[in-house]
Amino acid sequence: MSVLVDQLGRVATDLRVSVTDRCTLRCQYCMPAEGLPWMPPEEMLTDAELLRVVGIFVELGVTQVRLTGGEPLLRRSIVDLVAGIAALTPRPKIAMTTNGLALGRLAAPLKAAGLDRVNVSLDTVDRGVYETLTRRDRLADVEAGLRAAAEAGLTPVKVNAVAMRGVNDDSVAEVLRWCLERGYELRFIEQMPLDAQHAWDRSAVVTAAEVRERLQRRFTLTPLPGRGSAPAQRYLVDDGPGTVGIIASVTEPFCQACDRTRLTADGQVRNCLFSNRETDLRGPLRSGATDEQLAALIRGEMWRKAPGHGIGRADFHQPDRPMSAIGG
Repeated sequence: MSVLVDQLGRVATDLRVSVTDRCTLRCQYCMPAEGLPWMPPEEMLTDAELLRVVGIFVELGVTQVRLTGGEPLLRRSIVDLVAGIAALTPRPKIAMTTNGLALGRLAAPLKAAGLDRVNVSLDTVDRGVYETLTRRDRLADVEAGLRAAAEAGLTPVKVNAVAMRGVNDDSVAEVLRWCLERGYELRFIEQMPLDAQHAWDRSAVVTAAEVRERLQRRFTLTPLPGRGSAPAQRYLVDDGPGTVGIIASVTEPFCQACDRTRLTADGQVRNCLFSNRETDLRGPLRSGATDEQLAALIRGEMWRKAPGHGIGRADFHQPDRPMSAIGG
């Protein structure tokens, strides 16, 4: 099977797999307080179907698989899924993005199953602000999950943070200090138009430039070379060894070097996080399609990948699916 190349010559080697659209938090920038209508179980790919499709992606050149959601630890079979992916040949690197609430009890089993590392979403280290942002009083559980991940060897343990204007944007330096003291690698991510409410406002985005300026009031940041296709521009903090990354998806897009593709929990291939079209694999999969036929569908979707996400253009249309249904 040939590699996953698009018309600009970009090759997809990083697969983001959403294993559920459900979540235990109700973050303001993601979904409403009452939650969302969840996918019916019969619409979601089974474990066997997921493993078959991921195996095809690996044959097509994918070298890293990131499990996402929603909250991936809500999938009861998540440890078995990790073990199944780790058994593929060639074995891809396996990462996970999680809110960390269940990591305290699952970090060690996930590591034993083959998970290599985790990114934990944590926008603030203030308990009250955390509860305001997530609508849940669960900061202590996230802290316990981060400790468990480090102890299990899911390293480097990375922390993903979104700065929201008027909520937590004045404490970005404090979050970095907290992470440096514990050996976690922090990544600030610009708020993207992926909320279920479609209330995203470009003028309210705390930009990468603003985050850098606020961090530089307390720390010396030295840009690190060799970014490649990584979404984060990394900086050495106070001459190291600690680092911080900033993912400027909105104001400093890196689409020209993108190597990512996505599979939703209900079996749709998306060539971009902001795409407004998908290619269905679930239907053909359940109708007896061969691996070669499924691979052709995947290659076709990747070939159609646009030069960029188009945020800021007059014709930009926010995806109908929210982040929790697409997978980060």
